[in-house]
Amino acid sequence: MDELKSIMQKFVASGWDLIAVPAQQWLDGKFDKDTLVSAIKQADKECGSCGCELDPLYKRALELL
Repeated sequence: MDELKSIMQKFVASGWDLIAVPAQQWLDGKFDKDTLVSAIKQADKECGSCGCELDPLYKRALELL
């Protein structure tokens, strides 16, 4: 869980609402898994190969969830 928490903190720090908002909800214990998974999949689709540090984290977060 520490790894997943760290990933969610990075998503929040990104400031990208698509992923930051559901990640913050997860950190707060107020999340809907389907919404979070959907947001991560969308972020991976839109940005998963741009070369930023978040690219591998999308797939890893999905594995951990």
